[in-house]
Amino acid sequence: MTHEHRPLAERIRPHSLDDFIGQTHLRQRLQALQNASRLSSLLFFGPPGCGKSTLALMFAKAHGGAYLRVSAPEVGLANLRKQIQNTDILILDELHRFSKAQQDFFLPLLETGDIILLATTTENPSFSITRQLLSRLHVLRLRPLGPQELLDLAQRGQQELGLHLPDKSLELLCTYAGGDGRTLLNLLEYAEELSEEQRDPERLKSALPEIVIRGDRGGDTHYELASALIKSIRGSDPDAALYYLASMLESGEDPRFVCRRLVLSASEDIGLGDPSALTLAVSCQQAVETIGMPEGFIPLAETVVYLALAPKSNSTYSAYLAAQKEIRDNGRKPVPLHLRNPSTSLHKQWGYGHGYKYPHAYPGSFVSQEYLPDGLQGRRFYQPKDQGQEPRLLAWLKSRLKKF
Repeated sequence: MTHEHRPLAERIRPHSLDDFIGQTHLRQRLQALQNASRLSSLLFFGPPGCGKSTLALMFAKAHGGAYLRVSAPEVGLANLRKQIQNTDILILDELHRFSKAQQDFFLPLLETGDIILLATTTENPSFSITRQLLSRLHVLRLRPLGPQELLDLAQRGQQELGLHLPDKSLELLCTYAGGDGRTLLNLLEYAEELSEEQRDPERLKSALPEIVIRGDRGGDTHYELASALIKSIRGSDPDAALYYLASMLESGEDPRFVCRRLVLSASEDIGLGDPSALTLAVSCQQAVETIGMPEGFIPLAETVVYLALAPKSNSTYSAYLAAQKEIRDNGRKPVPLHLRNPSTSLHKQWGYGHGYKYPHAYPGSFVSQEYLPDGLQGRRFYQPKDQGQEPRLLAWLKSRLKKF
């Protein structure tokens, strides 16, 4: 393939750290690793288009020796075992695509130093890479490219193409790239094919192909967006909650996952502050299952805004954790005899059910009696809050119990 027909990202791939754009927070460490007398096995972790494979290739070439570059989804271990016979350095893209059992293949190779592994992953290695393999690799965490870094890359790319886009058009492409250098260069190549009029910033949006915001449903972005959505609801910020909801759905997130998070939020963060929030969240889940996407965003948006605006109380969530801690710390205590069901005559002889007071037989369907096991009488796990519906519910309880 001639130079002109190679992808732009390949044509301008840097060959030294001096030409490498981005990752300034790692610059000194990268320089030290490249200058070391022996190359260490490394794991480059970061989002797509941040320079992971470029750095791996750069290090392999700088240290000499035979190197092989493969992608985990495209090579089986049997085939890989043959290919690395005369290889000093293995560049392995998407290491996380190998199963945990397959990752064990590399352990003896790294232990004996038969091969140097330069691997890349877009997924958090704490979850996607085995602990044994991780202990044999130096992990370098890379960041998405920043606005100025993307602009520098765009300038380099259009210089290679002989392209001269208006500054505003270039900034627009950088925004669309979302920190991904490869996406930016692909957009530049697309813009090269447009007419001069279509490269105008006002027309460029409609001229470009539909941009699909990159989703990382199995990696950090998936959990970061979910966390941001729930924290925005918890913080009663409907605008931020809607933004993260849209971010998740536009990245291709499974709406059923979003529904499950909203059901949990309605119980954990809103709880008795507004008990109807859980009903709405479950109804939203059913609605999304019924109508599907893309219209499913409508009940999802309604539910997200309602949850964000609802009064918050985590009292029931905290109460369960307190009860859980008591059991884990001190063990489960026997159920009081009067609460046990006397299902046999022997049970009756042992005193099961003796002295139990049936609440419906008393005015207001309430009677005071002890329900907690011996040693826990008077213990309070539930600590009510003065939020939403909870004061009304608490007032009813206080009118009957002395411990509140």
